[in-house]
Amino acid sequence: MANEIKKAVKDVGDAVKEGVHRGNADAERETRDEFGDVMTPGEKAGSIGREVSEKGKAEFDRMKRKTRDAT
Repeated sequence: MANEIKKAVKDVGDAVKEGVHRGNADAERETRDEFGDVMTPGEKAGSIGREVSEKGKAEFDRMKRKTRDAT
């Protein structure tokens, strides 16, 4: 029973983190959509890098949940 509670707490934490990371990735995309015309190529590249990084972090949190649930 205690293990199930710990698993649930970790799952919720990872789900929240995943949501935050996906939100940050979406915000980077929206920033480029809105201000892309006035952004320098370096700013755009940085924004794309941050978006990719946030998506990767979100996927990592998702995979932690799926792995934990599979065991």
